[in-house]
Amino acid sequence: MTYDDATPTAGESAMNADTASTTTTAATTPPTVEQVREALKIVKDPEIPVNVVDLGLIYEVEVKEGGEVDITMTLTSVGCPVQDMIRADAELAVMRLDGVNSVNVEFVWSPPWGPDKMTEDGKRQMRMFGFSV
Repeated sequence: MTYDDATPTAGESAMNADTASTTTTAATTPPTVEQVREALKIVKDPEIPVNVVDLGLIYEVEVKEGGEVDITMTLTSVGCPVQDMIRADAELAVMRLDGVNSVNVEFVWSPPWGPDKMTEDGKRQMRMFGFSV
């Protein structure tokens, strides 16, 4: 095939179709729950210098076929003034992952959050910043 000839041969068509198929499949594979949780570690409550995962604010992550991600989380207090900002940050963090097409963040208040929900790493971070845990 010459550079001027835009018509591929039968072998080239099959090769291009295989490559496109592989690329499409790889790009649309949804992330794992662990990958979503890791992505959420960049999201912080601006009043507390610890990420939402280590704070224990993420109650559930569900990754569905088609790249839809549902996150059930809470905040440290009902009526948190930065709720909308934390939601937007969580959505943006997860949307950056390959294979994610939509993110739904739902806030719940039961069970209520408490320091007992924090990871050991989160508790250590809190102590580093002078918070008692």
